[in-house]
Amino acid sequence: MNIKLKLTIVSFLQLFVWGAWLTTLASYGFGFKQWSGAEFGIVFSTLGLGSIIMPPISGIIADKYLNLEKLYGIHHILYGLILLFLPIIDSPSTFFWVLLIGMMCYMPTLSLSNSLSYAILKKYNFNVIKDYPPIRVFGTIGFIVAMWCTNLFSNVNPPFSFGIGIGKSIASITGMPVECNQFYIASFFAIILGIFSFTLPKIEPTKDERTNKSLSQIFGLDAFKLFKQSKMAMFFVFSMFLGAALQLTNMYGETYIHDFKNVPEYANTFVVKSANIVLSISQISETIFILAIPFFLRRFGIKKVMLFSLVAWVIRFGFFAYGDPIGSLWMIIMSNIVYGLAFDFFNISGSLFVETTTDSKIRSSAQGLFMMMTNGFGAILGSLGSGFLIDTYFTTEKGKDWHNIWLTFAIYALIITIAFAILFKHKHDPKDVESFNH
Repeated sequence: MNIKLKLTIVSFLQLFVWGAWLTTLASYGFGFKQWSGAEFGIVFSTLGLGSIIMPPISGIIADKYLNLEKLYGIHHILYGLILLFLPIIDSPSTFFWVLLIGMMCYMPTLSLSNSLSYAILKKYNFNVIKDYPPIRVFGTIGFIVAMWCTNLFSNVNPPFSFGIGIGKSIASITGMPVECNQFYIASFFAIILGIFSFTLPKIEPTKDERTNKSLSQIFGLDAFKLFKQSKMAMFFVFSMFLGAALQLTNMYGETYIHDFKNVPEYANTFVVKSANIVLSISQISETIFILAIPFFLRRFGIKKVMLFSLVAWVIRFGFFAYGDPIGSLWMIIMSNIVYGLAFDFFNISGSLFVETTTDSKIRSSAQGLFMMMTNGFGAILGSLGSGFLIDTYFTTEKGKDWHNIWLTFAIYALIITIAFAILFKHKHDPKDVESFNH
């Protein structure tokens, strides 16, 4: 099978097995399981907790001890098996621990998939700047397909009637309610991806010929020394703050749209019934902006591309603050379109920044650190911080004050944008980008 085709399949399934349940977890917890806001916040924090320790450790293992493609496959097989236990759990505390183990298996694969694609493309002398973004597009397509599948087949009131028929057929096989289908779908394809990964080209650990190595070198902790470099430390700190913004969207996007059902004039609109499908516009937008990244990187450089992303987060939250399913539907749609720029421009350009500014011997570890800061500490900051603010200031007997919630998030993103523009020092050198070819 063609190398690019194999990587495209990996990219598609990588985000499919996450998107199948990520954006609907709030509805599953609040609506189906009847958890409180605090209980859901703790459950969702597993994404952050799973990203703090495991991505760096997995990066170290890939750098020093085990073939990258094998480690990647093992992670996905274990993740798929663990997801099978979630539908039978009612207690949020038990759900937390099981999902935490699952996230410790899955979250490292986000950075490992980057390292794996880069390494294989370089091994076969492809131009990474040119050839990786089209491959990565299919990860976004996978996320979109997963969201649609969940909205149709794991929903007791899907927007199209055929969805409930297929959903009930899946439920009859599993013996669990339709709402649980999302976890079974993700589990099945995660195991398939794990097995498929063993067919990828071998990416062996980088041999380290140094003698008299320190303990940090022996245990693969050299990547943590990057925090001693002011520019890298600043980059990782802003990665954490932006990671918090990303979790706000994942946590509350679908619930925000669903809550319009409490307003009679909006209750039966297609938007409310199809929240996940509407939100998938965000991922469709990603596919366009991913393809634009090579041009923007060459034209503007890494710092400005990251800055564009931060500005886009301000706009996204602002549109959500003033949108509604009828009169201001265009704002909800535009917010989802802007998301593509907001998400892609920082995550992919940030990953390329790490790739081009770190030594090859610690590259997988460094990508793990990047993931730890965004999806680890950033996720925890976003989950716990937003949960506290919403419970304390924006929740009344009538429900959640989504207008002021999103407005607060927009102000947060604006502060981060201004700080990044002033504090992060990085001069654009076209040679840095052009050299990242082989």
